[in-house]
Amino acid sequence: MERVIFHIDVNSAFLSWEAVYRTKILGEEIDLRDVPSVVAGDVKKRHGIVLARSIPAKEYEIRTGDMLSEAKTKCPHVIVAAPHYDLYEKASRDFMEILRDFSPVVEQYSIDEAYCDMTNMQCLYGSPIAAAEVLKDRIYRELGFTVNIGISSNKLLAKMASDFTKPNRVHTLFPEEIEKKMWKLPVSDLFFVGRATTKKLKVMGINTIGELARTDEVLLKAHFKKHGEVIHSFANGKAVNVLSADVPVNKGYGNSMTIAFDVEDEVTAKMFLLSLSETVSTRLRKNSVLATVIAVNIQYFDFTSTM
Repeated sequence: MERVIFHIDVNSAFLSWEAVYRTKILGEEIDLRDVPSVVAGDVKKRHGIVLARSIPAKEYEIRTGDMLSEAKTKCPHVIVAAPHYDLYEKASRDFMEILRDFSPVVEQYSIDEAYCDMTNMQCLYGSPIAAAEVLKDRIYRELGFTVNIGISSNKLLAKMASDFTKPNRVHTLFPEEIEKKMWKLPVSDLFFVGRATTKKLKVMGINTIGELARTDEVLLKAHFKKHGEVIHSFANGKAVNVLSADVPVNKGYGNSMTIAFDVEDEVTAKMFLLSLSETVSTRLRKNSVLATVIAVNIQYFDFTSTM
C-alpha cells in the first residue's frame, strides 16, 4: 500500500484566528478575512512588521514581513490588528487536537502546520481526497477557520500541494503528477529555494522547477555544494516520507526583545543583555543542557543588524 501523507496548513493563520475571535467572541460584524487587513505590531513600539495578511490585502501586494508603513502606503485603508499570541497558541492547540483525533501519527511542523499519516485509513474515511474534505470541513465547522490540505506519498510533495490554490482547498501531488502540476511552477516556489538561490538559478538559466529537475546534479553541486543536491532531489519529488510524533530535541536556545526607545548608553544596553541572558539561561538549566556557541545579534532602528 502506497504511503499517504497529508500536509495541513491554516490559511493566513494569525489573521484567521484573529478574525474568528473578533466575529465569534466579540461579535464584530467585519470579518478581517473579507477586507484588506493585516496583523502587525504597534509601529510606535518598533514592532511595525506585517505578520499576516488577508487575501484582499494580498491584492495590494502587501507581503508578510513588510514594514507596516509600507503596507499603509500600498493600501491606505488597510485595517491593522494587533497580535494576540496567547489566542494563537490556544487556536493552534485546538487545531492539533482535531488532527490527533483524526490520524494516529501527527507531526507538528509549526504553530499552523502539521503532517498526518493517513496510510491504510481508507476503511474509515474512504479515498484520501474524501478524507481530506472531511477533515477540512470539520476544522471549519468546529474552529471557524479554513485550511489547505496537500496529499501525497511524501512530506515534501504534500507540503508543495498544500501551497497550490488557496484558501479552503484540497490538492494532490503524487509522484506521477509532478511533471504536470509542479514542474511548470517558478523555481522560487520550491521548498528550500530562497531569494538568493533563486537569483543564482536564474543567472544559470533555470527559471522553473522542471528546469531545475532536469539540470545535471554535478553542475548544481559545483554552484551550491550540498544545497544543490538537496534542491535537485526536491525538484524531482524525492524526500523523507516517514513521520514522527515525537518533538525533536531543541538544538538552539534564544530570546529577543524589541525596545521602544533608542538605547544610546552602555549601562542600559548591558541591562537588557543581562535580562535576555537570564531568560535563556533559565531554559538551559531547566533542560539540563550546555551551550557551546553564544551569539548576540543587535538590530537597529532601520532594520540593519550586526552580530
